Amino acid sequence: QAVRKQRARDKVRSWSYPQADTVRQEEVSMGFSTVLLDLDGTITNPYMGITNGVMYAYEKLGMEVPERSTLRSFIGPPLIVEFTRRGFPEEKAREAVRLYREYYGQTGLFENELIPGTVEFLKELKSRGKRVCLATSKPEEFSVRILEKFGIDGYFDFIGAAKLDGSRDSKLAVIRYVLDSTGASPEECVMVGDRMHDIVGAHDAGMKCIAVLVGFGSRGEFAEYKADFVAETLNDVLKYV
Repeated sequence: QAVRKQRARDKVRSWSYPQADTVRQEEVSMGFSTVLLDLDGTITNPYMGITNGVMYAYEKLGMEVPERSTLRSFIGPPLIVEFTRRGFPEEKAREAVRLYREYYGQTGLFENELIPGTVEFLKELKSRGKRVCLATSKPEEFSVRILEKFGIDGYFDFIGAAKLDGSRDSKLAVIRYVLDSTGASPEECVMVGDRMHDIVGAHDAGMKCIAVLVGFGSRGEFAEYKADFVAETLNDVLKYV
């Protein structure tokens, strides 16, 4: 009930693009043959679905439901990491993740929308002969359903995602899974994402990362974690691939 009440107060969509000064970068295509794409905040806007799921978990646990605006940090990292960071003991954090997925699997994954320009971006990548792979910390079952919902699953050559049992939920583990499964070398790949987890995971795997400002990251975050390139839009990503 608390979730429904707060949802009713959220009639104005909370999605907004970061306002950032343009930073000049060397716009030279690096000739990457394989492009790994994050999902949440990179090609889709999951804000309402994810925050509704988190609020549902809090409510079911009998806890005070936080304001939606305080839950943006759940978008990007593995859920267990964020619940733990907020002081949940391990067992309670795992139960919160289970409850979140209970809501998200039925309703939340459909409370989602494509980032503007996604379809055109994917079409252009394929027209250039790029191998396009998903690399997301979201469980594979949910990820595939989201791609199918938007009719963009056909643009992907491989789906790299987390497992519901938690055995592959870090960004690095997902990236390594993509590399092992496709036979691609890190040098020929580039990761495209909107958070520090994408940058760190890519660098730990030995590949470069294009940080894109259409999601939930900021220039400050990208500078701190040393993104190799920063793109304002998905169309701008094409300058570097």
